[in-house]
Amino acid sequence: MTTATTNGIKISVETEYQQEYSSPAQMHFVFTYRITIENQSENTIQLLRRHWDISDVTHSNRQVDGEGVVGKQPILEPGQNHQYVSGCNLKSGMGKMKGRYLMERVIDGHQFDVAIPEFTMVVPFKLN
Repeated sequence: MTTATTNGIKISVETEYQQEYSSPAQMHFVFTYRITIENQSENTIQLLRRHWDISDVTHSNRQVDGEGVVGKQPILEPGQNHQYVSGCNLKSGMGKMKGRYLMERVIDGHQFDVAIPEFTMVVPFKLN
């Protein structure tokens, strides 16, 4: 598990290779990642947007931007957390992701970025 804390918001990431949805012969490798967002601050916050930098070892890098996460813009009171699962396709079977969330303090509308720590995705048979 990879974690990072920014302004009292802790982000934890776990990844898993999805062999049943992958097709190595067609250079199609599917990974899922589970993210837990924990509000350890004293303020109620809302997640507004996300930005991802995705690196595929032997292929071009890409960026993804969008509103919320998996169709939601969760509001978290102090001490609450939000967990979701999403996925990423790679062509090489090895890559990494990192990014940031745009958060907003509900009480005053102040917006700030929260780092999503860099994490790797590697097909198990490439680890031998």
